[in-house]
Amino acid sequence: MAGQGSAGNVIAALCSFFIPGLGQLLQGRLVMAIIQFVLAGILWFFLLGWIIHLWSILDAALWKPKH
Repeated sequence: MAGQGSAGNVIAALCSFFIPGLGQLLQGRLVMAIIQFVLAGILWFFLLGWIIHLWSILDAALWKPKH
């Protein structure tokens, strides 16, 4: 997948918009996907999940693979 602003990152960000962590999973970052999914689930219980949800979207959109 290409770097920031690439079509892949846009798709990953859209996936994370619907399910936190899904974009990271699409990018092959399993650990980060699990962390964001679990944190969002826990924090939505306290009505603060939107913080992790936004972080998940931005993280997927701005991620640059290490070469």
